[in-house]
Amino acid sequence: MNWENIAGQENLKKLLKESITENRVSHAQLFLGKEGYGTFPMVLAYAKEIFSRENEHAASKVEHLNHLDLHFSFPVFTDNKNSLSKNKFEDFREMIMASPYASYDDWTAFLESENKQLFISADEIDDQNQKFALKSFEGGTKILIVWRADKMNVAAANKFLKFLEEPPAKTLILLTAETANDILPTILSRTQIVEVPRLNDEDLENYLKKNASVSAEKIREIVHEAQGDLNDALKILNSGHKSDEFEKLFIQWVRDAFMVKKKPQFLKSIIFWAREIAGWNREKQKNFLNYCSEIFRLALLQNYQSENLVYKKIDADGFNWAGFSKFISGANIENILEEINTADLHLTRNGNPKIVWTDLGIKLSRYIHKNS
Repeated sequence: MNWENIAGQENLKKLLKESITENRVSHAQLFLGKEGYGTFPMVLAYAKEIFSRENEHAASKVEHLNHLDLHFSFPVFTDNKNSLSKNKFEDFREMIMASPYASYDDWTAFLESENKQLFISADEIDDQNQKFALKSFEGGTKILIVWRADKMNVAAANKFLKFLEEPPAKTLILLTAETANDILPTILSRTQIVEVPRLNDEDLENYLKKNASVSAEKIREIVHEAQGDLNDALKILNSGHKSDEFEKLFIQWVRDAFMVKKKPQFLKSIIFWAREIAGWNREKQKNFLNYCSEIFRLALLQNYQSENLVYKKIDADGFNWAGFSKFISGANIENILEEINTADLHLTRNGNPKIVWTDLGIKLSRYIHKNS
């Protein structure tokens, strides 16, 4: 990944290049931001720059993810009592080569592991420790990139902390995560935090103009909906919608919630709805919660006649967006969003997903009929 291939982020690119030139490269850095903001491409370009300044022939090796002193760690599922990322490296490499902005959800889909828990294990950290105990193949820096470091389990995080405290000489550790919420405070305190902001609309629009054969009007629609996330923008471009599955389930939820008041038998439908979502992995469930929150906010804006701010409307399967929006107001939006946030918290703390989603599904039927 070259600097010039990364969409936007000019200030951050300049900052990282200067840190190398001025020999101010911290041995452990945590890049925080969504994958669609360019977090992994930025880390990869950074590693490439460091290796290239030591050896001008290193660039192509990094671009193809086969530099012998560049190592990767990422979440995988347990397979035959084994959970080492090296066993899935060729899959990871294939995904990244095809789409360096790929997300954690893309990775689970790529592995066809939606119902399996992906994590970074203690065994994985032991394996990396063994690799970094060896001398550098090219005699220079050795770099470890930990993609989605927030997926370390507790045992792995504690072992990784020791690696951070006493890293081998000439070792650079680059971690990525969407947020710092699930990372041990002791790890955070030993890393330099690099915030990767969302892409601004102009940079996202310019990238799409160069790489997509669609009208300027369509590009503006995509940019508005993607909200600074290039990965989402590309998915919308290719599929015409950010998530048809999420939209379908949201519509089902709202319709059942409306009907329960008059026909209690629809409660059964909500229970089946909850069971279907509970079968997803935790990350996908949390993403659906975020999707629901955003749709309710947009409905509120629609109801309060701020239509110029409504970048997305649901109109699939005969859904009456305008009619639905009239039921989302100041009288219930706070309760609805609070319940969604509570569900997110319970999922984060490994609550029973069937109970969490059933509870949330039923509560919407209560709040959606709350009058202004």
